[in-house]
Amino acid sequence: MRLFHFSDDPAIARFEPRPVRVPSARPAGREWLNGPLVWAVDDAHEMLYLFPRDCPRILAWTTPQSSAADRAHWLGPGDPRAIAFVETAWIDRLRAAAIHRYELPPETFRSLEDAGMWVSEAPVVPLGRVALAGLDGELARRGVDLRVVGSLAPLAALWDSSLHVSGIRLRSSATWALAPSSGPR
Repeated sequence: MRLFHFSDDPAIARFEPRPVRVPSARPAGREWLNGPLVWAVDDAHEMLYLFPRDCPRILAWTTPQSSAADRAHWLGPGDPRAIAFVETAWIDRLRAAAIHRYELPPETFRSLEDAGMWVSEAPVVPLGRVALAGLDGELARRGVDLRVVGSLAPLAALWDSSLHVSGIRLRSSATWALAPSSGPR
């Protein structure tokens, strides 16, 4: 297993633990996740971060419990590994962006058992860095079907499906506030 951190900064020599920029409501006993940590994602889930930093997006993929009906409705034909939805307002930025994928040593990290997320309470020196551009192509190479939509708000219904769903940077969406309450805030 490999662990990565994605950034628009090409010159990070050492990752220092820091609190999240916007604290989230956490279940009892997990409040520490808002505290000082270094965050990483495993290689199987790096697709979640192949976007400009503040790009609002929703990604979904099947699990063994996903129904055939949800697969057909949300994924459609072609059996993509995952689908990624971004708003029209972000597609040009996604295509033009360059980000940096830092590989991190796994020794001090522990898994959150959630969508490949790992955290370290200790500082971390990266093993290396790779610049990535043409992020739509990077997604395609990983089997992710990119879908451009006018609004993410109607996709709140995905959270009522049997697919695994991750919404990232939704607060940056111009339309997410219009979403029915079934999705995350």
